[in-house]
Amino acid sequence: MTKRGTIVGIFLLLATLLVPLGLFAAEKPAWLPKPARGAGDTCVADVEWMRRNHMTMLNHERDRTVHDGARKEAFGLSGCVSCHAVKGADGKPVSASHAGHFCRTCHDYAAVKIDCFECHASRPAAGPGPRRAASQ
Repeated sequence: MTKRGTIVGIFLLLATLLVPLGLFAAEKPAWLPKPARGAGDTCVADVEWMRRNHMTMLNHERDRTVHDGARKEAFGLSGCVSCHAVKGADGKPVSASHAGHFCRTCHDYAAVKIDCFECHASRPAAGPGPRRAASQ
């Protein structure tokens, strides 16, 4: 077998192994989490950036809020909860204890504990007014 034939053979073997994993698919593979879309047309930051950096951003904003008293609604947890609320069969937003909760979709997949909702509400406040989280 020629060198070129060997390279083509290796490429075909890799493609045969990787295609079922969905690495070349246009859509996300079925085994990756698919969180519900937020209520708005855009997020407070680019979606890919949020996926990679949301925890760093939330920690930074937490520190700014606790230490400096700075409150930015766009980056506040209650804003995230309000926009990304997932409704249950009863039409009401589900809490973080529900498997369909927006945050749990990825956190369960990654086996990462969510500890935000030990202190913060995991459902949005009911009714009009400022975007504040309601109790769990």
